Amino acid sequence: MPDADAPTPADDIAAITRLKYRYLRTLDTKRWDEFAETLTPDVTGTYGASLDFENRDTLVDFMRTSLGSDVIITEHHAGHPEIDVDGDTATGRWYLQDRVIAASMNFMLFGAAFYDDTYRRTSNGWRICRTGYQRTYEATLSLADVPSFSLSTGPAILLPDAATSSTDSTASAVADQE
Repeated sequence: MPDADAPTPADDIAAITRLKYRYLRTLDTKRWDEFAETLTPDVTGTYGASLDFENRDTLVDFMRTSLGSDVIITEHHAGHPEIDVDGDTATGRWYLQDRVIAASMNFMLFGAAFYDDTYRRTSNGWRICRTGYQRTYEATLSLADVPSFSLSTGPAILLPDAATSSTDSTASAVADQE
């Protein structure tokens, strides 16, 4: 007789969807401890042709170091999930659209990719054990070409000094307009 409390495939797909959304939200809001909780300790990550990681610590440390200040703002949207569950493992493919703004460097990147993930059911729920994407395109823009561009970070982004300061951080894209 089936266990009435056992999750259904639909329950598993919903949990994996929430996990992926949490991964993206915590990445964009720089909540690194919560971001780490979406990953297994032995996670591997391959982002495009140049970024490879062999475990959670190196992946999270890279993200924290590279994206952890208000100098770089990220925005990730994933949709059109194709999730297949097989017992305590699952795979997922997601369509990604993203933007990276580094206003102090006069740089913006935007693009799209397909994420391919593997998930593992743990005692704490589903976690990502393999992740990465392959780009369909990547475009860059010099913010110096947009003289009126300015950027203000909002309170949703957790910055290192957020616990001691309640003021928003503002970065201007153009240092000198003379």
